[in-house]
Amino acid sequence: MEWLSDNAWLGWLGLALALAAIEVATVDFVFVMLAGGALAGSLAASLGAPVPAQVIIAALVGALLVFLVRPIVRSRFLEGVADHGIGPSSLVGRSAQVIEAVTQFDGRVRLGGEIWSARVAEGGRTCEAGDEVRVVAIHGATAIVSGEKAIQDR
Repeated sequence: MEWLSDNAWLGWLGLALALAAIEVATVDFVFVMLAGGALAGSLAASLGAPVPAQVIIAALVGALLVFLVRPIVRSRFLEGVADHGIGPSSLVGRSAQVIEAVTQFDGRVRLGGEIWSARVAEGGRTCEAGDEVRVVAIHGATAIVSGEKAIQDR
């Protein structure tokens, strides 16, 4: 135990490496910021700061990184992320044919060759069988539709 108290910077370094490993699994830029705080604690320990000061420095630097640097890093990394028009999001904006009357609570539409559960968008009117509707959103396995004609049909 005496060795650890003499080499506290190694403990902080080990914590930083563990946090960085967790970041690899989560990729949310939280744990890497906390790892930066642990590195600051390691630096404080190597300069001879007492343990309470090391903890305070690590916590302050980690918090500053999470609240000031993380939003900037996330925006840079997520800047180029775009919807590639696959999956349920590709159905938004398409037209659908009402198979069974669509109300605020239930209904069925033919969308992309498949039968989907559907309901009208909030404040929308009930759509009768045979009507053509526009998909405004997908919530799980339910298409949210509007009685307006489709703007685009992909």
